[in-house]
Amino acid sequence: MKKIFETFRSFLTSLGEKIKRKPKGVAAVNEPPTAPRAKRKMDRFTIISWVVTVFVVVALLGSTILYKNSRPTKFVPVPQPTSAAGVDPVLPGDPVAGANSGGFLFIPRKLQLKTNIPERPRYQSTIYRVSRGDAMLLIADDFKVKTESILFANLQMEDNPHSLKPGMELKIPPVDGLYYEWKDGDTFESVAEKFDAKLDDIIAFPGNNIDLTDPKISPGATVMIPGGSRELRNWAADLQTMGRGANTGTGGASAGNACGGGPVASSLGWPADDHTLSGNPYSPSHLGIDISAPEGSNVYAAGSGVVTMATGGWNYGYGNVIQIDHGNGDVTVYAHLSSIIVSVCQAVGQGALIGASGNTGNSFGVHLHFEIRRGGSNINPYNIVQ
Repeated sequence: MKKIFETFRSFLTSLGEKIKRKPKGVAAVNEPPTAPRAKRKMDRFTIISWVVTVFVVVALLGSTILYKNSRPTKFVPVPQPTSAAGVDPVLPGDPVAGANSGGFLFIPRKLQLKTNIPERPRYQSTIYRVSRGDAMLLIADDFKVKTESILFANLQMEDNPHSLKPGMELKIPPVDGLYYEWKDGDTFESVAEKFDAKLDDIIAFPGNNIDLTDPKISPGATVMIPGGSRELRNWAADLQTMGRGANTGTGGASAGNACGGGPVASSLGWPADDHTLSGNPYSPSHLGIDISAPEGSNVYAAGSGVVTMATGGWNYGYGNVIQIDHGNGDVTVYAHLSSIIVSVCQAVGQGALIGASGNTGNSFGVHLHFEIRRGGSNINPYNIVQ
């Protein structure tokens, strides 16, 4: 193509020179014979030829581009699995062909500065080092498991969430449940029944690496029992419920005190100034609630009644502790106190100041541990006083 353009342009130029060539023997006026020949200016024909050449080139290029764009785009469909009705399903992420074009329409999305990576499930346990200010509830929430599951996996805590200490290393299970060391003679059915779990959950859990075509576990192997549970030690039972006496209160069959009668509570209220929880809520592993209470803050009687216990010391991890029998079947417990300002058999009204919050006994951080025992059994205080 380029060679044709050059030949055409040379032909037009030579043709113009022949037409404008001067006759032979005629010399330029006043032009010396030996004077240098002046540079010839471009005449009208040369300009026109250049214009025509550029026009032809542009026209050819434009027609070529128009021809290429007018050709339909070839689309080779990729075979897809068909549904039962014979209709090809559109799978997520597949390009969709437009109705009136040969191109593709894609699902638009907003521009993001960073990629959102979805959280992947864990199948193995992880180790967490306890730091100051941690609480079992916060740790459980961070790893999306229950506090009981953490207690199941860490026998050094002896089923007591108050046993947390800074620097302690906790084994955090990947899901709710417990670890079990497989013993000779165990079967999937017997283990599932023992821990109130589902047989299929044990076999299908990826972290157990069980061959689904031939499920078996060798004795001595540690297996995760998803959803499994066991009885936790009832630390509250170590601290005897103290009632007013055998025939004056309902502190339980083992309750004992010789205080006699006194005021009876019609309702129970909040025992501290702060109405938020600082650590552990009520659960099978924690039969009370931990209320936010700075060191030395006021602790109030939740209802009218008689003080049946006001004892300092360890007291099975409760530390300095107070019990009040409210005469209606309820006994309240106030633990980890820094000071006690009431005495046994003293009658108190609802909201009376009985002591100050602290960090005594088996306590990890200052707070008020508060329990309600109805008929000698613990109930969730948060359902009664809010």
